[in-house]
Order: sequence, then structure tokens, then C-alpha cells
Amino acid sequence: MRMSSSIHRATCSCRKVELICTGEPRRVYACACTECQRCTGTAFSYRAIYPQAAIVSKKGEIKSWRRTGPSGGWLEQHFCTTCGSVIFMTAQGLKDAISLSVGCLEEPGFPAPQMLHLPQRRHQWLCLDGIPEAG
Repeated sequence: MRMSSSIHRATCSCRKVELICTGEPRRVYACACTECQRCTGTAFSYRAIYPQAAIVSKKGEIKSWRRTGPSGGWLEQHFCTTCGSVIFMTAQGLKDAISLSVGCLEEPGFPAPQMLHLPQRRHQWLCLDGIPEAG
């Protein structure tokens, strides 16, 4: 998973929130669960997991919302207070890491997901050729 830059700048739709991470993500994934569909307003989420230590800068006002996931652990969405874009997610099961919304990066060359989580929830038309599925 090689990228052209080791600095990744994520911004919300209104550009008031900015998160800068360095290095390569631990993992890039997509999730088709209904909660990710609701969160993104589309058929799946596309996210990259970075260690908390990879965050070098955070600007702007964010708010968070916490829910209980299917495993019983908490998941927390962090979003811009102005436009509502979800910049990243934290989770009880994601120790010392964040799950960055790849759509907030302006990197068309960012790696494809390595795995699709909850494929049984995906929309029937969704086809991610070559992406393995996790239960």
C-alpha cells in the first residue's frame, strides 16, 4: 500500500475543520453496515485506520456522537459543527487509533479498501471487484 505522499490532509465540506496525519494507514476498509450507510448518506463508508500518534495537526470545531455497535462496544463519530461532515471515527475496539473518512482527503490515488465489512448489508448493485469480504 504505497502512496505518493506521507502527509494526508482531511477537511470537511466547508473547510473549517482540518486534520493532518502522517505516514501510511494501518488498514483501508469499506463497511456496508446500515449505520455506516446512514452516517455517510450513501451505500458504504470508506475509511483508513491511523494511529493516534499519526495526527500532527487538528484545526476547527468538531462535535461527536457516540453509539453502541453490534459488538456492544461504543463507536464515536467526529464531525464539523458547521457542515456536519464526519471527519473521523473512534471506537472502543480501536485502541489508540482513529478511522479517517477517506472521502475527506483530496487524494484520488489513495489505496482501495482492503476489505468490505458486513457485505450482507450492501446494496445489491454494489460491486467492489477484488475486495475480500469480512463477515
